[in-house]
Amino acid sequence: MIPLRSVDQVRAAEEAAFRLVPAGALMQRAARALSISCARLLIEARGGVVGARVVLLVGSGNNGGDALWAGAMLAQRGARVDAVCLAERVHEQGAEALTRRGGRLHRGSTADPGVTAVVADADLVIDGILGIGGSGGLRPDAAALASLVDASGAVVVAVDVPSGVDADTGVVSGSAVVADVTVTFGAVKPGLVVAPGRFHSGAVQVVDIGLEFDDEPVAAVLDDLDAAGWVVEPADDSYKYRRGVVGISAGSRQYPGAALLVTAAARHSNVGMVRFLDRADGNAAAVVSHFPDIVVDGSPPADQHRATAWGCGSGFPGDRTDDATVAAVLEAPAPVVLDAGALSVVAESAEARERIAERAAAGLVTVLTPHDGEFERLAPGLLESSAGRMAAAVAAADRLGAAVVLKGPGTIVADRDGVVYVDTEGTADLGTAGSGDVLTGMIAALLAGAWTDGRRDPAMLTEATAAAVWLHGRAGRLAGVHGPVTATDIAAAVPAAIRSARFGDER
Repeated sequence: MIPLRSVDQVRAAEEAAFRLVPAGALMQRAARALSISCARLLIEARGGVVGARVVLLVGSGNNGGDALWAGAMLAQRGARVDAVCLAERVHEQGAEALTRRGGRLHRGSTADPGVTAVVADADLVIDGILGIGGSGGLRPDAAALASLVDASGAVVVAVDVPSGVDADTGVVSGSAVVADVTVTFGAVKPGLVVAPGRFHSGAVQVVDIGLEFDDEPVAAVLDDLDAAGWVVEPADDSYKYRRGVVGISAGSRQYPGAALLVTAAARHSNVGMVRFLDRADGNAAAVVSHFPDIVVDGSPPADQHRATAWGCGSGFPGDRTDDATVAAVLEAPAPVVLDAGALSVVAESAEARERIAERAAAGLVTVLTPHDGEFERLAPGLLESSAGRMAAAVAAADRLGAAVVLKGPGTIVADRDGVVYVDTEGTADLGTAGSGDVLTGMIAALLAGAWTDGRRDPAMLTEATAAAVWLHGRAGRLAGVHGPVTATDIAAAVPAAIRSARFGDER
């Protein structure tokens, strides 16, 4: 699991480290690691460091100092290094080290033909304009240089965070550097993985510079081993009821495919049984004709005691029957996942929201899975008024008393207690009709397995939800190996995604 640390947490850890190490030691560690990463990129791109054309974009802060020192180290290895300074004062020792080793300093103006020439000719650009404390977009002079860098085709390496990206939120207000690689120090910052900042960060490399943290991270990113912990191989004495039983209420005459997609995903997601709620709309017979192992039951969900989690709402028709179905599913004494049409019910029904709050008070988790449009209906104006997508998801979870899966690039999973996960496994392959139905089935299945195992603490179930999001992303990646992806491809790739998490990457 990769912890995400806020700027305040990093600053506090740095202050503690400053009291234990000689002055400048942390900057030297950071610069050394930065120079090594840049050297590797130059070797990969052009075969070596000697003769490489490196440009530093330097601001007044410590990130500019990191860039200058790294530039000095690259110059010592034979690179031609030019530093474009965008502040009246830059890190003095770093600038001296660079010039002592043959580097050149320039004032940061695109009106200077010398500056435009070195940028246009660069093999690699190091962005040290702003640090993790920076806020807002780039100033006009820096924005103009960033545009030149984009046009140059050079490899771009950001120091700690791409300039113009808010390190805590991922918010980009105006112009920002677009990096191929971000070398970040001490810990990953949320803004590097939360959209839209993730689109500016490229590949993120974390450098250990000796920081220690005493408090909990503000969020986390799951990895293979974390996901595997929620889809473990069945024990020798397992049987169907010990592995979790998923209840599904999905589909309609208008959208029969949703019932098939949710069911297909759930039955592939390491559970012992899937039960389908018969709403007398013809979908139950269609589901059984495709999946003969499915059990159909038309009795109220609260009476289906074998079910240890429910997935509800995908493919609902948008009529008055939806309200009754959602109300009935919310009476089940187990975790519930609400998607699509069920989210519309929650948005419009005070009774449904009250029931979700009552469930939360009783220790029963409800998971809501909105995309941006559905989120807007659930929490009008919250995305626009919040400090980024992560803050919006946390606020909505607190307001609604539910876990919220805010879908999109870098899907956010947040619960009412402030536990947050950011997904980095999902790709644009998931952006296809029915993909959300597959995710609903997977989340319900992992929650069913966790509930059966006795892992019922809300924080545990939030992690199980995040693990399902991760596996959904891995399934999309595996499906994408063979070409353009559909939701049926994603559902079919779920077993391979689980094998990949358990035993190693099979991409």
